Amino acid sequence: MNILQLDRVSYSYERSSKKVLSDISYSFEQGKLYAITGKSGAGKTTLLSLISGLAVPTQGNIYLNGEDIADINRYDYRSRNIGVIFQSFNLLPQLTAVENVILSMDISGCKYADKKAHAMALLENVSLTEEEGKRRVLKLSGGQQQRVAIARALSYNPQIIVADEPTGNLDPDTQQEIMEIFLELAHKEGRCVILVTHSPAVAEMADEVYRL
Repeated sequence: MNILQLDRVSYSYERSSKKVLSDISYSFEQGKLYAITGKSGAGKTTLLSLISGLAVPTQGNIYLNGEDIADINRYDYRSRNIGVIFQSFNLLPQLTAVENVILSMDISGCKYADKKAHAMALLENVSLTEEEGKRRVLKLSGGQQQRVAIARALSYNPQIIVADEPTGNLDPDTQQEIMEIFLELAHKEGRCVILVTHSPAVAEMADEVYRL
């Protein structure tokens, strides 16, 4: 069953007649990992912005479980229904790894009996130790920061995870480890995972590839 559907979606910047995206119709199911590929400038990051509710289609509709996301409170959609992982991580450098995850829980309004324990469990699930969880994120490697970003995106238990070039700055071994986390989120936890990537190796690991 489709959890997310794009119906003839187009997008152009304000005061510009040129379309960044034109008449895009994609469907996404739970339990699958999707890769979105294409040349630079094809609109991959714009597409993720539309899916994640950070931008609004100029034309067309995006549906979550059959409901137009235009009819959903945009703040609730972004903070509860969909987890976003940015290429540059967008972690708060002055906070520790676990504090970054807890902050995301607070923003989403999620209630946990022990937020710190829950945040630490999420970090452990992406292969970070308790000691690493207590470090400020600037003291962590790129691969470790990516794991923190994944844990943060999972902090409010969204069914959709989107990530913009999540392995773009990682070495091949770390890329493989991060991709195994994404595959587990899709295949074992039943989430819909959508990645933008330039990497043929990443695209090959996806269940389905959409090329812009």
